[in-house]
Amino acid sequence: MDHRQQPSALSSDRFDHCPWLFEKEATEDRRAVQRERQQSLGGDSEVGERCYVAESAAVFPDLLRLGDDSYIAAHAYVTGTLTTGTDCTLNPFTVARGTVSLGTGVRIGAHTSLLGFNHSTAPDRPVFQQPQTSRGITVGDDVWIGSHVVVVDGVTIGDHCVVGAGAVVTKDLPAWTVVAGNPARRLRDRRATGGRQRPSIPAGDDGDGDALARFAETARTQAADILARCWTGDHYTDRPGASPTVRAHCDAVEISDLLLSSAPEQLDRTEHIERLASLQDRATGLVPELGEQAPTMDADGFIGEGPALYHVLSVGYALELLGASFPQPICGVSDMTTSQLIVRLEELPWRDSAWGAGAWIDSWATAAHWNLRHPTTSHPTPGTLEALFGWLLTRADPWTGMWGSPSTTAGRLQVVNGYYRLTRGSFAQFGMPVPHPERVVDAVLDHSRDARYFGAGHENACNVLDVAHPLWLAFLSGLKSSGPDGRHVFPAQWHDSFGAVCATGVVDAGSGW
Repeated sequence: MDHRQQPSALSSDRFDHCPWLFEKEATEDRRAVQRERQQSLGGDSEVGERCYVAESAAVFPDLLRLGDDSYIAAHAYVTGTLTTGTDCTLNPFTVARGTVSLGTGVRIGAHTSLLGFNHSTAPDRPVFQQPQTSRGITVGDDVWIGSHVVVVDGVTIGDHCVVGAGAVVTKDLPAWTVVAGNPARRLRDRRATGGRQRPSIPAGDDGDGDALARFAETARTQAADILARCWTGDHYTDRPGASPTVRAHCDAVEISDLLLSSAPEQLDRTEHIERLASLQDRATGLVPELGEQAPTMDADGFIGEGPALYHVLSVGYALELLGASFPQPICGVSDMTTSQLIVRLEELPWRDSAWGAGAWIDSWATAAHWNLRHPTTSHPTPGTLEALFGWLLTRADPWTGMWGSPSTTAGRLQVVNGYYRLTRGSFAQFGMPVPHPERVVDAVLDHSRDARYFGAGHENACNVLDVAHPLWLAFLSGLKSSGPDGRHVFPAQWHDSFGAVCATGVVDAGSGW
């Protein structure tokens, strides 16, 4: 082997897969090779300035017009007629065949196929003998087409559209449309994403995005009346006629903040804060149920069950939305030693009640989160948070990314629902990626096929959300940078799942995630 050839080969392979690096890093020898590559393209070909055509790409056009600052990356397959504006990218393994026209600033993800031709399907002869037809594909300016997308012949994609990974586009897309799924369905208008902006409800479109927007608008319209009906004159209830609870008051604050961007009108903001803050027990830092005494602490200084465990979350978040916080730390968490925490983790009911185990970790980690933000508290005992995450990371099942055991009678219900509670308070709240995110996606999607919980007439909101949230978190944990434009993409093996998640409205396909 001639080792003098190795650097050139490595450089070529690197630029083929990372063509955005060529303009800044290529040597003059490499630039000469690239000029020869462009000049050798067949057909009627014109390539603009600062472009790159991978040596490993199969480019056999009848007509090619590649605009300035554009590239065709490794193993792409281009035939027929391809015209692009400036700043267009065909990433690795992209297929563009037939007649394809791209505007300016078009990003096409890896393994995507733009098929601007078709076969006739008359019954009088075999398919391989049928004549080809071509209406062509037209893509506007500023369009992002994700990975593993298929766009069929005759489709026009308007300016500023976003096509979620794994979508199959069979119909024209108006400008600013965000779509995902198979077949691709409209999720929303790209201009309506971000911040606390309320989505508009376009008329005459029955897509999933419109259904969600209509639902949100209905919820906003009804929210004030529902809160008023659940107000007894002194406390909030879950529903008219039920007993008042701490959680009902917290739910009212969260509903009002989300839908009305204000505190519930039954009390002013200061009164809401005083009501909730005054519920905290001074000795323990916990919040008992209305009319009940503070819970008795276990030997390690914390509790294992009961309403006060969940009130760490609900009261803490309600106070935060109101611009306040717990007046004092939660003592059982700040005083617990590392050894006590490890013993508690080992004794949690992982086999019989993975949800209960996850709920306990959610509460303990959230209490630690509040304590760290408290202006006067001592931080948790040194090493306890490290011990929590170390224990979790070393106990996660490498085949599912989860904790606990599935049941022959309940399947993965406890494990998946408990995963949401556990990771919500720990990994998500402390900004850490979850372990084995690819395995988590597989396990959650497998659970979502269980007809006992997701078959017709068997769904409930908690089970659906406990599927959607882990998928979202796993996707975020698995993100990686795609290159020079700073966008993020999902690992290739998740692209098919991404379209399904987008179709639920949970992941914003136009947000850059």
